[in-house]
Amino acid sequence: MLSSVRLAIIDSGGANIASLRYAIERLGVASELTTDKLVIRNATHVILPGVGAAADCMGRLERADLVDTILNLQQPFLGICVGMQLLFESSEEGDVDCLGLLPGRVRRFPDREGLPVPHMGWNNLEIQHPSPLLKNFTEQDYVYYVHSYCAPVSDVTLATTHYGEHFSAIVQHENIFGAQCHPERSAKSGALLLKNFLSIE
Repeated sequence: MLSSVRLAIIDSGGANIASLRYAIERLGVASELTTDKLVIRNATHVILPGVGAAADCMGRLERADLVDTILNLQQPFLGICVGMQLLFESSEEGDVDCLGLLPGRVRRFPDREGLPVPHMGWNNLEIQHPSPLLKNFTEQDYVYYVHSYCAPVSDVTLATTHYGEHFSAIVQHENIFGAQCHPERSAKSGALLLKNFLSIE
């Protein structure tokens, strides 16, 4: 039941946090924007949003002394956009070491004619593996992207999107989830993704 959810949103300084909180509020769930370790540990669900550069976001987590707290979370944990990229071992963006919760290195989209970077717009999810996060999704559901860097397709990939090549759109390993898209800007599909995440126990 969503009524029992205690959601902590890690304050990573992203510009999308207000719209994310509003999207979650529309689901009837209150959230607490915080860098308080105790609040994060005691939450039933935790979201790490992110907008901007990976190195800057990692720097904010390190300055808030939150890295160890994040690495030891046992509850459902969702990284969004750059927040998802930080789940991986490293990123070409600023050549930064990330959280290392998922294997692989995030890299920039190569320059290709007719495929501008950043990748911006609506694309469908090509589902590779079932997951509670993708409950009731079909490949006719579109989500919204704004990103220049992407994570590789690997064993943790639940769904891919194609933009000149396939990249990881949705990932999971145990209690760790990631969404490269912006669910708060993805209309009904984004609301479904957030609702599914908050329904995971």
